[in-house]
Amino acid sequence: MPATEAAHRETPQSIRPDILAIDLRTAVMRTSRRLRVEATGDIITPGQYTVLAQLHSDGPRTPRELAAREHVQAPSMTRIVNALAEQGFVSRSSHPEDGRQIQVGITPAGVDVLEEAREQRTAWLARRVAGLSPEDRLTLSRAAQIMQEMSGR
Repeated sequence: MPATEAAHRETPQSIRPDILAIDLRTAVMRTSRRLRVEATGDIITPGQYTVLAQLHSDGPRTPRELAAREHVQAPSMTRIVNALAEQGFVSRSSHPEDGRQIQVGITPAGVDVLEEAREQRTAWLARRVAGLSPEDRLTLSRAAQIMQEMSGR
């Protein structure tokens, strides 16, 4: 029986929160992974995209701060920052409080490539959503609202 048929037979009382949590986590992770791979583009890697997005939203950071946030080792972040700097997407400057450290900031070219990658991700997802029935789009719209509320937005 297709998943959509099974879902229509469920009642609010029959949906276990622990099972729903597993299904949601799996769906969100798979969708996120597909977005990262399918729609980042040829210019930057998924890891570079994440660093640019972090710099754009949080401002300049040290490589150590970037590595900690991304849960990668410092040498891995150094490679990412070096690649982004070579492409002109980030710049390095002296840390204002500790001259021994550097800060990495996003450049206007970095903002442009980040926005382009975001547009590609949105377009990829929009194509998938467009293929759904109006009822499924309505369900997804409500689910998106609920998930944003759950995540504190």
